Amino acid sequence: MTVERYIRIMAGFFVMLSLALGIEGSPIFVSPWFLAFTAFVGFNLFQSGITGFCPPGILLKKLGVQEGNGSCAR
Repeated sequence: MTVERYIRIMAGFFVMLSLALGIEGSPIFVSPWFLAFTAFVGFNLFQSGITGFCPPGILLKKLGVQEGNGSCAR
């Protein structure tokens, strides 16, 4: 897998987890403040798309994960 795929998987996981922890109808509800984490992940995806700066991407590259072409097409 590539850095881009790991970033998408991590972001999707964190959004789904924070929604499950922050929505009152969820069986694992903890606090509505977890929705702030959802906003944080969305903001970071937005700024990363504009600036190209992505701290998890830098970390994954240092761990030896290969870079991809960055597109969804194969």
